Amino acid sequence: MEKRLIECVPNISEGRDLHKINTIANVVETVEGVRLLEIDPGKATNRTVITFVGEPEKVVEAAFLLIKKAAELIDMSKHKGEHPRFGATDVCPLIPISGISMEETAQYAHQLGKMVGNKLGIPGYFYENAATSAKRKNLASCRAGEYEGLKEKLVDKLWKPDFGPAAFNDSVKKTGAIAISARDFLVAYNVNLNSTSTRRANAIAFDIREAGRIKKIGDPVTGKTIFDKNGEPERIPGKLKAVKGIGWFIEEYGIAQISYNLTNINITPVHIAFDETCISAAERGLRVTGSELVGLIPLKAMLDAADYFLTKQNRSLGISEKEKIKIAVKSLGLDDLKPFHPEEKIIEYLLKDESEKKLIDLSVREFAEETASESVAPGGGSISAYVGALGVSLGTMVANLSAHKPGWDDRWMEFSEWAEKGQKYKEDLLFLVDEDTNAFNKIIEAIRLPNSNEQEKEERKIAIENATKYAIDIPFKVMKTAFESLSVMKKMVEIGNPNSLSDAAVGALCAKTAIAGAFLNVRINAKDLNDKDFVKEVIEKAGNIFAKANQIENEIMEIVNEMI
Repeated sequence: MEKRLIECVPNISEGRDLHKINTIANVVETVEGVRLLEIDPGKATNRTVITFVGEPEKVVEAAFLLIKKAAELIDMSKHKGEHPRFGATDVCPLIPISGISMEETAQYAHQLGKMVGNKLGIPGYFYENAATSAKRKNLASCRAGEYEGLKEKLVDKLWKPDFGPAAFNDSVKKTGAIAISARDFLVAYNVNLNSTSTRRANAIAFDIREAGRIKKIGDPVTGKTIFDKNGEPERIPGKLKAVKGIGWFIEEYGIAQISYNLTNINITPVHIAFDETCISAAERGLRVTGSELVGLIPLKAMLDAADYFLTKQNRSLGISEKEKIKIAVKSLGLDDLKPFHPEEKIIEYLLKDESEKKLIDLSVREFAEETASESVAPGGGSISAYVGALGVSLGTMVANLSAHKPGWDDRWMEFSEWAEKGQKYKEDLLFLVDEDTNAFNKIIEAIRLPNSNEQEKEERKIAIENATKYAIDIPFKVMKTAFESLSVMKKMVEIGNPNSLSDAAVGALCAKTAIAGAFLNVRINAKDLNDKDFVKEVIEKAGNIFAKANQIENEIMEIVNEMI
């Protein structure tokens, strides 16, 4: 069953006092099971974005403690900063990550709000998917007037808080208010300009953001506003949906930025926001020098950006994840203002369990030494998968070289598609390197189960049978994947860069070795299985794969021998 996880991204109104910031942020780790992912302070905005993740109940507990600590250490009556704000903990969104719906996440947001209002006496509003009415859905509406307008807002019947006191008492004067939500993953993204003009940065933001700009008669800044029949200002929509944006000057860097909230990166991804901003800036005589991520970003968003820019360059998309991240960083200029560390900014990398030892993370020498040690794992199954991964890596290399071969520019997409297939086979086989060892360990665990009575003996017998089936299934998957990967090497021998013909052929030999080695593992594990029907079926399928692999290997070597 998928683990239930939500992310919490509170923004606190302190970005300069690192001791305060760390004291507030670190309180979340006092809750067992909650992982603090990032603390991202901004001096000019005097605001820090904190990110943590965990099971819903634990995250709510940690968020409450953070809000409480921020209320103790931050005095809003003395706060100044570039970013709109109205509270010590200004916003506290909850974001579903896995195993939980948006509706359930909204219930946890309501639970948190009630705790904050009842126990801390902080007034607040629910927004986005936790909103109690349509007019409160937008954060900008809830925060309109900011801290300075709270005294009047809290007693306005139309803006009575969803929780906490409807009064600007001494306590609220210090803490301000808070906005709590359940929302989709939001990317906070700033684009840097070669300008110091907030006005021009705002003009670009109005070009791009979904809300666009207010219609005016005459001058777009000083002209008279045009209102519709309901008395609302008419607007000229911006270019991109699901984008909010404003321009500001960042004294820390000495430049103007457009600050975006990309509220749905499936509608407007980061790379589109960046490129459209470049176009708009150029039309206004400005240049984009780079960009900046505030908080975290999903891995897919970075890979999509890399594919977008590689496609514009007519370059192969079948390169490694690591190389794609480099392309995305450089193309978006994410290292313009400070170094960009993917392991600190990409959410999947931060959630990776570093304590889990994986064979594929070892160096070539370490892997060889681990294999040569007294330990029975990794064994032949893992080695077969690894050899298969190396084989298809060679085929993928030939596809990438062919995509970039001078004179073959019109064929780059053809070879890119083969390289992408190769990368997929490579990743599947690398996964099976560790999974074959895991399968062996499952058998050992089953053998070690207690067997002191008849019930325990029967349970142990069933566990061993199931673990053995899994230990057959994994090398069978190695066979199947390595066999499918032969299509890459065969195609590269037929149409790829002729200077790399031998590389594709060596890749095919590796794939065949992987198939043969995995077949041996299927057979040796099957001999002890009681389910003979299962054994018969899997051996027959594996034998067919082995026979077809022999045939394809012969075809490949025939082509190669004719050409060298």
